[in-house]
Amino acid sequence: TSGRYSQEFEELFCEFTNTEYSFLVNSGSSANLLAFASLCSPLLGDKKLNKGDEVISVAAGFPTTVNPIIQYGLVPVFVDVDIGTYNINIDQLKKAISPKTRAIFLAHTLGNPYNLKEVLELTKKYNLWFIEDCCDALGSTYNGKHVGTFGHIATCSFYPAHHITMGEGGCVFTNDDILARAVRSLRDWGRDCYCLGGENNTCGKRFSGQYGNLPKGYDHKYVYSELGYNLKMTDIQAAIGSAQMDKLPSFVEKRKLNYCKWNNVFKEYDNYFILPNATDYSEPAWFAYPLTVKRDAPFSRDNITTYLNSNLIETRNMFAGNIIRQPSFMNTKYRVSGTLKNTDVVMNSTFFLGTYPGLTQEMIDYTIEKIEFYLDKFNNV
Repeated sequence: TSGRYSQEFEELFCEFTNTEYSFLVNSGSSANLLAFASLCSPLLGDKKLNKGDEVISVAAGFPTTVNPIIQYGLVPVFVDVDIGTYNINIDQLKKAISPKTRAIFLAHTLGNPYNLKEVLELTKKYNLWFIEDCCDALGSTYNGKHVGTFGHIATCSFYPAHHITMGEGGCVFTNDDILARAVRSLRDWGRDCYCLGGENNTCGKRFSGQYGNLPKGYDHKYVYSELGYNLKMTDIQAAIGSAQMDKLPSFVEKRKLNYCKWNNVFKEYDNYFILPNATDYSEPAWFAYPLTVKRDAPFSRDNITTYLNSNLIETRNMFAGNIIRQPSFMNTKYRVSGTLKNTDVVMNSTFFLGTYPGLTQEMIDYTIEKIEFYLDKFNNV
């Protein structure tokens, strides 16, 4: 279970992101679940989210950013993205807000921050909750400040492909005292007790409190104030994570460097591809290098990714593509604001290459050679 290394990692993570609280969990998806669940906690009183409320997100993303909205009985509202940044279109976001809108839940796509200035203005204007999914964006900054520190609560993932890893894992982080209390409880079986492992009676009333309809003095260690889970990380994993925190700055810089290497190659072929671009005022710690094959290119996304795969070069599509076209959404309640025209382009024509810091120059040179061989054939026609 969790222990001293978990506590050490949480302290290191808070120091890196300059946040007050962080809570290690067993995956980034669990982090998203807990972050959203905390906004439905009775601790928030009249401010908590309720069934039927609307939450704005994008359909061009990862399913477990959206799934908690549905699992807690709320309605996701999908907004289109901009090609190039692959983040939410701000004009469409403004139009999507309705009297039922209570929250915005968005991921910084592939490490590229969205327009946080505009999003924050909207959350303040309409008094909305704001969750930042930073699962692909650890180390990315906006106006010199780490992503995840702008919203009410944020999440991160330590899946093997991410900026640091523990084999699996994630965390929730926040500066909000009440949300922190809710997340701790929800992660730890829903219990009201907040003692660390091996500690007792931190609150001073372990056997003297009154909770719900329980007998007075019922052992506080077995009082449950939330409908919770057990989503803790093991201490063995946390020890790996603590060791990786020292390496994180160098990993981030290597990802930025690898992004530039891919960009130097593909800028010679911008007649075939829409190249990625960072959002204004941001410095992404790129999770990947995304490309969209142009409509008039002499090949399709599937043509080039099949070719690369046959040469042992891995690519990935942009996660769920258009999530409302996935089988799991066929009988799911949601609302679409405007059109998802660009989201469909992402579904059909976008893919990405990795920026993993362990890529060697030999691997990159090999990939460049195969890409140039494929694309130069069309230039010579």
